[in-house]
Amino acid sequence: MKSDHDYVVTLPHVSEFPEPMAVKKGDRVAVGELYDGPEGWPDWYLCSVPGQEAGFVPEQIIDRHADGFGTMLEDFTNRELNVVEGEVLYGERQLNGWLWATRVSDGASGWVPLDNIRARGTAS
Repeated sequence: MKSDHDYVVTLPHVSEFPEPMAVKKGDRVAVGELYDGPEGWPDWYLCSVPGQEAGFVPEQIIDRHADGFGTMLEDFTNRELNVVEGEVLYGERQLNGWLWATRVSDGASGWVPLDNIRARGTAS
């Protein structure tokens, strides 16, 4: 049965960040530069916490402070999901050009660019 949250991968995606960061609600993060790549993904800030690789975090979930730091408003990981064309995903949340999705075949989850997927049942 088709769900409004089912997607098909139209372009493969492989993460360039093998060690994703994971933060919890209430964690203090250093907020760095705004992402400015050719893809046009808005409102992702490079954040860092001690002991982890820096990673991009959506602005909506950071309570930013004037001192260059912020407090996380919810748990978050910037883990990306490696996908290949034709895979079916269950989408859970869209933020700033990305979808948090779970691969139906094995239950793996992570972020996938919206430009690489389409809703099932729609033309490519």
